[in-house]
Amino acid sequence: MSDPIGKHSRIYVAGGRGMAGSALVRALRARGYANLVTRTHQQLDLTDQAATRRFMRDMRPDYVFLAAAKVGGILANDTYRGDFIYQNLMIEANVIQAALEAGVRRLLFLGSSCVYPRDCPQPIREQYLLSGPFEPTNEPYAVAKVAGIKLCEAFNRQHGTRYLSVMPCNLYGPYDNFDLRSSHLLPALLHKAHRARRNGGRDLEIWGSGTPRREWLHVEDFAAACVLLMEKDAEPGLWNVGAGEDLSVGELAQMVMHIVGLEGELRYDASKPDGVMRKLLDSSRMRALGWQPATRLAQGIERTYQWCLANDVFESERAAA
Repeated sequence: MSDPIGKHSRIYVAGGRGMAGSALVRALRARGYANLVTRTHQQLDLTDQAATRRFMRDMRPDYVFLAAAKVGGILANDTYRGDFIYQNLMIEANVIQAALEAGVRRLLFLGSSCVYPRDCPQPIREQYLLSGPFEPTNEPYAVAKVAGIKLCEAFNRQHGTRYLSVMPCNLYGPYDNFDLRSSHLLPALLHKAHRARRNGGRDLEIWGSGTPRREWLHVEDFAAACVLLMEKDAEPGLWNVGAGEDLSVGELAQMVMHIVGLEGELRYDASKPDGVMRKLLDSSRMRALGWQPATRLAQGIERTYQWCLANDVFESERAAA
């Protein structure tokens, strides 16, 4: 086993300004890790191989959390397929190779539950990876993420590294993307419900039939799981991180309406795709380490909505539209 992460270790959080990355920074600081390194995209373009290798060589971090990625909802994934596969392949290949060259002790790579097959037994276990076809709408993103997972596995086998990959369910929380053109389901519902209420509307439109079931985890609970994996010096490989329960898209939309105070009806746009009908992770390995999510879904959505209001998120999105 390698040495467990120390309080004075130099830790690089790639993507430290995003939703998951910023939650990791907060979680690490709360646990007493003070020697944290982050860079904005303007300061360091991780798709630039030479710049990434130079940064890692000069900084020499002990640990890396690779949270940087191009992410988006079903519409963005299906529209910008080339961007999603190219940028994610470049980011992960550059960072993981540069980490190896710089002698990084451990690296944690953020995957996604969307990489599992479209028609997968439920709950989804780690060994189901690549056991069937991807969901077509996000296939390029999934292919890129699987490449990152396999790169970690290949380096572990060839070079004796102890890189690991975490597979979160749908995450939500502060610093999410609330742009209706590219956001995931929950932030889009919050934005649409808020806009409807602000404009005097009553109804909320959702894509598809409302019957697909999804699992949601607050990003702070996810960050706590990632830090625990490093602190426990967890075995390399895949680690599912999920809430352990799911609900339908329609039920989620109704919960959002109640939290926002929108009193109306759901309207369904049947011309839009449903996507995968169910994605529920088996996170029993993570729970065996002593981790449990601390945030109930309704509580987490309420906190996220209040954060949006306090930071004028929806008003800034409207101004940018």
